[in-house]
Amino acid sequence: MSANSYEVMQAIRGPILLITLGTLVAIDYFGPYRFSRTWPILIIVFGILKLLERLGARPTQQQQQYDQTAGSGDHVI
Repeated sequence: MSANSYEVMQAIRGPILLITLGTLVAIDYFGPYRFSRTWPILIIVFGILKLLERLGARPTQQQQQYDQTAGSGDHVI
């Protein structure tokens, strides 16, 4: 993923969580399930969005240095 996808994931996190919350409240009002049973879906959606955001993040300098040394074969076990 590129830097643009990271920014997109940050931008859509709030709207997606609000849509999820609205859906859960509608299910509570019109459906057979109460909000007290469906609220963990918010945590799951938040976790998925954070994971996707993390996958789209640019590698830091420290991560790049680690990746370079990981392939050198100079590791002591």
